[in-house]
Amino acid sequence: PDVIIEAQFDDNDAEHGQDHLQDTLTDDIKKLSLAAGEKGKATGVTGVHRTKQDDGPKVNDPRLLPDEFLQRTAKVVYILEKKHSRAATGFIKLLADRNSELFKRCAMFSPVDHRVPRVYVPLADCPPDFVTKPEAYSQMLFICRIVDWKEDSNFASGQLCKSLGQAGEIEPESEGILTEYGVDFSDFSPEVLECLPQNLPWVISPGELAKRRDLR
Repeated sequence: PDVIIEAQFDDNDAEHGQDHLQDTLTDDIKKLSLAAGEKGKATGVTGVHRTKQDDGPKVNDPRLLPDEFLQRTAKVVYILEKKHSRAATGFIKLLADRNSELFKRCAMFSPVDHRVPRVYVPLADCPPDFVTKPEAYSQMLFICRIVDWKEDSNFASGQLCKSLGQAGEIEPESEGILTEYGVDFSDFSPEVLECLPQNLPWVISPGELAKRRDLR
């Protein structure tokens, strides 16, 4: 029981199935048993019992194991950069427990992307008639931005930013995707538009056509 055995196998082992893995483990156990028996004969030890006064090394001490048998562990100590926009597209619905105090203050936001957690959003951010007619908004897409996630809560906290429209329509779905990935799709400023040709209709000059490759 003091011996820890970890079997490692590659794709070839996986092809042979569990029988091959069982044979490998059996061979390893036999080798360990033979090694332990030879060591007992050499030292004159006839039993396997160990007393409290025995200060010899124990095989279950992780410090005595080879590196290949150890699993590296770590912990996050600092977040350098938040890559996600913290914005998500999804639907809002009332909380299941109508008798809870939270029901009077918050609604549940369910993101379309299941990698994003569900979010508590204030009822003040929801449409005025959401509590009385929640079914009217069952297929309405909203943008929610996560602002906090407390350690003792199963759900994050956020704010509803915008109502996009009906789910399944191209414009709301496209706007939701662009917002989630932080793409600025607002109109160009007048300064940017002034960089474009002002004399319309604009055509490519023959000189430019001669030195460019036409990919139209």
